[in-house]
Amino acid sequence: MTTFKIDHDLDIHSVDLNVSDLKVMTDYYTENIGLEVLDESNNYASLGIKADDQVLINLIKTETQDSQAKKAGLFHTAFLVPARKDLGNVLYALLKNEVPVEGASDHGYSEAIYLTDPEGNGIEIYRDKPRTEWDIGEDGTIRGVTEQMDADGVLASRSEVLVDKMPTGTKIGHVHLSVRDLEESQAFYIDVIGMQLKYEFGSQARFIAAADYHHHIGLNTWLGSGIPKRDTYDTGLRRFTLSVSQAEELKKAKEHTISQGISVEDAGDTFFTVQDPNGIRVTLTTS
Repeated sequence: MTTFKIDHDLDIHSVDLNVSDLKVMTDYYTENIGLEVLDESNNYASLGIKADDQVLINLIKTETQDSQAKKAGLFHTAFLVPARKDLGNVLYALLKNEVPVEGASDHGYSEAIYLTDPEGNGIEIYRDKPRTEWDIGEDGTIRGVTEQMDADGVLASRSEVLVDKMPTGTKIGHVHLSVRDLEESQAFYIDVIGMQLKYEFGSQARFIAAADYHHHIGLNTWLGSGIPKRDTYDTGLRRFTLSVSQAEELKKAKEHTISQGISVEDAGDTFFTVQDPNGIRVTLTTS
């Protein structure tokens, strides 16, 4: 039997967050993270890079007050910048503007900065190292590490002029999820969505990707196993969207999903949406 594999040219298209205070959250992502407002109303704000005309994150007003519930959902949204100098620009701007930075790590394949937004959603901003520096096994696994980032080297790579906006070419590199059960979630993203396991971090985390990337999806149970599923209007992660390269790839993914007994929540000519075992909505679309 042939194992289904999702399009090798898959990308993370965007992330949707339910938010309690739309203005505070919009201000944070524009003034501190350096995104720009592409569209907005009283109930939502779509943020991204104007020069790219690409929405990266949608903030959606919700009236749900259960914001502190320990549920499955987002661990962090990871913004991938094109080069080390871009990461240096980001780090310098964060420090200059006194934005709290919670950590900075070297993962072997990447260098990353970590923050948390005003409503508790994790944020990673990172750059990938050249593939020649990745620890790639003969079986295709890509081993990650967690070591102290060379912050001085990153800062030394920045532009001479202050840059306080995310650079052109920034995209969502991956999403990392807090899940109820590792095996159940891993099975969904591999057997249904069609990604491949890239690295196991003991019994606590899995890193999963399409093709030969280090990970498009991170899964962990650091909040505990068996935590409640998300509800549609809970604050935090509402859904994330995966982008495939062409209509034929989308059609194959939809047909395979249905063949696995997974219900399609809504669908159109260029998209369909399913729900993972954690109550997280996952939309697949064409780029």
